[in-house]
Amino acid sequence: MNEILQQITTFADHAHGDQTRKYTPDKYIVHPVRVMQICLEYTNDITVLAAALLHDVLEDTEVSKEQLTSFLNSLMSAPDRDKTIGLVVELTDIYTKANYPGFNRRKRKRMEVERIAKVSPEAQTIKYADVLDNSTEIIKHDPDFGKRFLEECRDLLIHAQHGNSQLRTRALATVSEGLSSLMTGFSGDQNVDTRIRK
Repeated sequence: MNEILQQITTFADHAHGDQTRKYTPDKYIVHPVRVMQICLEYTNDITVLAAALLHDVLEDTEVSKEQLTSFLNSLMSAPDRDKTIGLVVELTDIYTKANYPGFNRRKRKRMEVERIAKVSPEAQTIKYADVLDNSTEIIKHDPDFGKRFLEECRDLLIHAQHGNSQLRTRALATVSEGLSSLMTGFSGDQNVDTRIRK
């Protein structure tokens, strides 16, 4: 299993190319790897772990579903390949600004929450891990936008209730604690970030 995940990590890294994380110079792949590692604390399902590594590939890179399928053909059985692809598709945002330019952010996010609430438990579990990793990063680096983002994450976690319950509870706690720290203004990381940006 480790060899398969390593090859998928390499593929995802190449797919994301020169993309970096929004708030750090880290290569983008550090985020999918962290999401996978969070999922690994709760499941050994290879399809979930593979989809965690690939969860942004269809949304944020030029890789097509057909190319992803062709790549996974060499690594997985047909059922595992199809399940992995299905999870990545479920995790790919539909209500984006590019697809729905006439909708404001609030409407797009609301529709995306409604969609995610109906996807598979496995996809929701990966989404919990994605929220957890992104929330931790945004609390540290972008307190100005953080409140809005965390409120959106909380809304998603409230409505998407079918994934791993322990991970969902953990993500909800992180989001709630982050909102509390941002609203009280007592976050040490927030103060450091403010000084850096001045």
